[in-house]
Amino acid sequence: MTVRIEPSWKQHLQAEFDKPYWTELTEFVRTEYQTTQCCPPARDIFRAFDLTPFDNVKVVILGQDPYHTPGAAMGFCFSVPDGNRPQPSLQNIFKELESDLGVQRTRTDLSDWAEQGVFLLNAVLTVRARVAGSHAGKGWETFTDTAIRTLSQEREHIVFILWGSYAIAKKALIDTTKHLVITSPHPSPFAAHKGFFGSRPFSRANDYLRDSGKEPIAWA
Repeated sequence: MTVRIEPSWKQHLQAEFDKPYWTELTEFVRTEYQTTQCCPPARDIFRAFDLTPFDNVKVVILGQDPYHTPGAAMGFCFSVPDGNRPQPSLQNIFKELESDLGVQRTRTDLSDWAEQGVFLLNAVLTVRARVAGSHAGKGWETFTDTAIRTLSQEREHIVFILWGSYAIAKKALIDTTKHLVITSPHPSPFAAHKGFFGSRPFSRANDYLRDSGKEPIAWA
């Protein structure tokens, strides 16, 4: 099956595109996009992959599914287009960034992180507008789990940042002898005060990257 995705990712994930679940998933997503409003725009479904090629990944931040508010989702977890009000979780991420590194970030579009090697992956890549979780359990999780597992197996010294119980469960896919895994409660207003604030994921990630001989991320 022909899939429009960044070439290095296509090479590493090619076997997935020939599996029955992928055929069922693509038919479901195609029908949803043709019959109802979905997020993100179709052109941005694989944007996280397209802006962060396989060999460029330094950090993985894992979300659950895209924002279901039209205009907010843009193919990256937590990111919203500049000019939009940041979602509460993103506001708390920026608060922790300022506390951790002493820098203020004004851009809500996280494309610059992606271009530096931060793979901003949602476990589910699409959602029906205004219906949270509506595309869960359709096959996306199988695909994104394979992406995480493949990174873990074929690369070394990646930082995996897992916020909240859903993301933390993905730790089972990661070889912790080869990579750094940073976990904490989710940055949502319901959980951020339970340990997300003060977890210092940005400085910890950069320290590990430097120790591994890699360029740190310019988070600001």
